[in-house]
Amino acid sequence: MLLFGHRFIPSETFYHITNVDDIKHTPPASLLTLPFSEENLDIIYYCNENQLRFALSIHTLRELVYASALNASYIIVTQALAQMAQKLAQEYLFDAKILVKIDKDDEIEAMALLGVDGVIYPNAVIKITS
Repeated sequence: MLLFGHRFIPSETFYHITNVDDIKHTPPASLLTLPFSEENLDIIYYCNENQLRFALSIHTLRELVYASALNASYIIVTQALAQMAQKLAQEYLFDAKILVKIDKDDEIEAMALLGVDGVIYPNAVIKITS
């Protein structure tokens, strides 16, 4: 299980961006994150064209399928979607890893029992503003 942002497990940092210009303010080879939306397709296309790794936060199973088709490295889901998202990712052999947002260590066990790829704490994400 992947753990991003746990207080004693070193992990990669995600950089939350809201536009293409924000990418200039991230370290080289950063892992970018943004919410999936039609308004963000330009950023997603830019990431793909420039071979940048990115994570998409989604809220529906339809968005999950879109995120995989758009080559997201990670797909960040709510706990309510965790089990079904992981099942679909395994069924369709997604390249993306499914990460579930959590706030407390107590939530790790439940996510492990669901078989999710990993969890992400809020402190794993740095908000970038241009």
